[in-house]
Order: sequence, then C-alpha cells, then structure tokens
Amino acid sequence: MDISGKWFLETVFADLAIMLRVRKVLYSGETAYQKVEVLESEIFGRSLVLDGKTQSTERDEHIYHEALVHPAMLLHPGPSSVFIGGGGEGGTLREVLAHKSVERVAMLDMDREVVELCRRYLPNHHQGSFNDPRVKLAHRDAREYLSSCDETFDVMIMDLVDPLEGGTAYLLYTEEYYRIAKAKLNPGGILVTQSGPAGLLSYQECFTTIHNTLANVFSHITPAQVHIPAFQTLWGFTLASDAPMVLPSDEQVDRLLAERVAKELSFYDGESHRGMFALPKFLRAGFQQEGRINRDADPVFMT
Repeated sequence: MDISGKWFLETVFADLAIMLRVRKVLYSGETAYQKVEVLESEIFGRSLVLDGKTQSTERDEHIYHEALVHPAMLLHPGPSSVFIGGGGEGGTLREVLAHKSVERVAMLDMDREVVELCRRYLPNHHQGSFNDPRVKLAHRDAREYLSSCDETFDVMIMDLVDPLEGGTAYLLYTEEYYRIAKAKLNPGGILVTQSGPAGLLSYQECFTTIHNTLANVFSHITPAQVHIPAFQTLWGFTLASDAPMVLPSDEQVDRLLAERVAKELSFYDGESHRGMFALPKFLRAGFQQEGRINRDADPVFMT
C-alpha cells in the first residue's frame, strides 16, 4: 500500500478509522461554531468536513440529498411551503426546488461562514439554488426561529449535523424540539430528519433513539436507510407525520417523479425507493427494543 502524500484520517470508533488520500486542501479554518475543511481527492472530488466528520462529497452527495428530500416530498400531495434546517452545502435546497409545486422555502443555517464557503467551493452541490427567488435564507438557530415565527410548512426537512456532544445541533434532535417543529406543520404535513449511521456497528448511536423520540411526538413514523460511500456505512432517515403515510409503489414513485420533479434524478426512483424502506432485520429489531427518548435534559450523543 502506498501511503505517501497527504491523508485525511476520520475516526469512526476508538479502534476504527477511515483514511482518504487528499489531493488538495482547498480550505481549512474555524468559524464561530466549528472547524471547517474543504478537501479534494481523486475518489470523491470535493468534500466538506465539519469538526472532523465528512458531511458530503461531490461523488455521492446526490444519494444522500435525493434520499433525504424526495420520499417526504412525494408523500405530500402538493408541497408548496418547505422548511430546511441546516443543509449549508445547498444540496437539499437544490432538490427541494426541483419540485414544481414549491412556492416558498425557509432555510435556516446558523453558520453563515459555512454557507459562504460552500457557495464558493461547492458549486456542484448548490448549483445556484441560493439565488432562487423562492428562497429565504437566514443564519439563526432553527429552534429559536421556529419558536417565534408565524410561518407554517407542508414539509420540514432537518439536514442537520450529527448530534455530537459539544456540537451545534444536539438539541435539534430532542422531543422538545420535535414538538416545536410539529406545531409549524400544516395539516397533513411531513417532517423528515437525517438520523445518523444505520449500519450494524453503529445504528444504536442515534438512529433508533431518533426514531423512538419522534414516535413519542407523531402518530406515524417511517424509517429508511441507504448506503453512502463516503460515510462507509448505511445512513438513516426518519419520516414523521400525524397523517398516515402510505408508501407508494415503484410505479407510483416513477410516475410522481415524472409529473412533479423538473429534472432527472441520479439515484432515487421507484426501485431505489423500495430498497430504502426495506430494512435489515437488525434495524427492525433495534427499533422495537429501543427505550430511550432524547430529551433536552438527557440528550443522546453520537460518538
């Protein structure tokens, strides 16, 4: 093995790490909230790394963002108003704006510097979506914003950094926060959140707890998972609503995408949809066995 050159080492567990050969460090610095790196590699292209954790890469970000956005959007009969918490790269925003029904998007990312760095270094992620007139971008804490705003939404998408101890977002995964968000959903509205790693070694870090916490707030919960190569594991998503969520068939997904989305997707279609919601046995058992509820006074942290 040739280990010459610069390498980025990302710790997964105390005794497990991932190494990536770096062709170029485009940016490395600290914002008021977190350490930020933009790296370029042969295998993944440009990568955004926050506090030592890879957030997305040019090579596979479409898998994550399409999986996060489109199932929830298609489950709503015609989403016109959308809230995005986090998502500073602009990939989630890009996918939301592809839906013809969308008239208004409120996007909250508290770290203005990260958003500006992404606008500069990750144009393939946002593809100019920040300039769309339907978008209102604010750099505030999502919890504070939702607690005071008069807006309501058809779909709410939480594209937040992981709930790390000492991080910026761990209080955006608690029962209290989900109740604040639920109060801003229109009747029949849907909330979806990224839910952390879903692989055999790590699904109990936060995925099962997020699922259980949302089940304590909403009447209907639907988990999903997909493999993200840059994360080297399955990744979890959780959809929540007080309205029943009947998953469409493969054929219905393909028809809805053709009717409602103004572009060709790279990952998500009817067959991929079926795979996302076909959970392995260990995950199904994990959801049944999970007893923790994530609360402000006793948050669950991802390691």
